[in-house]
Amino acid sequence: MAIQVLSFFTGAGLLDLGMHEAGFDVVWRNEYHLPFVQGFKYGFAKMHDASIDDFPVCTSSIENLTPYSIRNEAFSGKVWPSFFGVIGGPPCPDFSVAGSNKGSSGDNGKLTGLYFDQIIGLQPTFFVFENVKGILSNLKHRKYLTEQLYKISKDYAFDIKVMNSLDVGVAQDRERVIVVGFHKSYLHDVLGITELKELGLRNRLLLSKQLHPNIYKQHNWFNWPSIYKFENAKTNFEWPTTNAFGVKDIVCPDNLPPELCVGNYLKGLENIENQNEFFTPKSSKFLSVEEGDVSRKSFKRLHRWRYSPTAAYGNNEVHLHPMLPRRLSVREAMRIQTIPDNYSLPREMTLSNKFKTIGNGVPVKLANHIAQEIYRFFDCPSPKLGS
Repeated sequence: MAIQVLSFFTGAGLLDLGMHEAGFDVVWRNEYHLPFVQGFKYGFAKMHDASIDDFPVCTSSIENLTPYSIRNEAFSGKVWPSFFGVIGGPPCPDFSVAGSNKGSSGDNGKLTGLYFDQIIGLQPTFFVFENVKGILSNLKHRKYLTEQLYKISKDYAFDIKVMNSLDVGVAQDRERVIVVGFHKSYLHDVLGITELKELGLRNRLLLSKQLHPNIYKQHNWFNWPSIYKFENAKTNFEWPTTNAFGVKDIVCPDNLPPELCVGNYLKGLENIENQNEFFTPKSSKFLSVEEGDVSRKSFKRLHRWRYSPTAAYGNNEVHLHPMLPRRLSVREAMRIQTIPDNYSLPREMTLSNKFKTIGNGVPVKLANHIAQEIYRFFDCPSPKLGS
């Protein structure tokens, strides 16, 4: 039987998709923003040729949920399964460089604390936390994250890493903080007391140094996904810079990995749902911005033979098609987020909500690689406890 998972801040369900593809069974979802719920249900129903009623979502605020209420919804009031996980990426604008930077005092920022409170109450076998790099690179936000991890450290051993989607073959420069934790009762059974104490010492050191980057990078023990072909892709390859807009034939430079070139994801889309959905171009910038010029805060034009900047389509950020005088379409944005082509968003959903829910999610491919390593850990746990 597949390991069951509870999903918070589900959004379009991209983290859920990655977990599902790795063999997990997401049995309960929580999403407060109703347009995102609409998109999620439609997308999953299309993928599975099913009814939207087959994918229920709890729409209560996480502030109003208790472990008891979640148990009754997720497991029909029965006893907890012996293994289950919790996943979630709380809203990140309050920790983002491009956002409000309010941190824990913001309406979104406080949701991170509530997420860790739910972990304490639910006591899952494992959890996954995802957020923007700013929650670790900013001293104020890092202190807040340290406080949250300290709260769970009695029951959990955790590992933390800044992962770039490029490093697992996603054509997008997207850095995210990922925390993976395992319950100590499980680790005690599979690792033994000595190794568990070692993990505890590592966690205490990280917390005492407030997760300082120079410290946490030296103490990883979880087998974080890495594909040698794509490691340090931003610096290991000579990427093209800019070209005049409208040039038809630009040859792809030799030795670039095709998986990381946006142009390869913008082909064969003519008959796929959501491809003809994009904002009508009105500005003269659609004709003047050079291909590959991503220097602006907005109106960034992608280069066909380079990766995309972070797919974040809210807050007035506009990404332009490399070769056409318009923004990316909904489907093109979904391709960049590695969303399967048989996943669609409903016609009646507004374009703003479509782009927002797409940009808020974790690339499915990155989520899947993390999920695979968690699954392997349960199959044959072997944390790297060497120096």
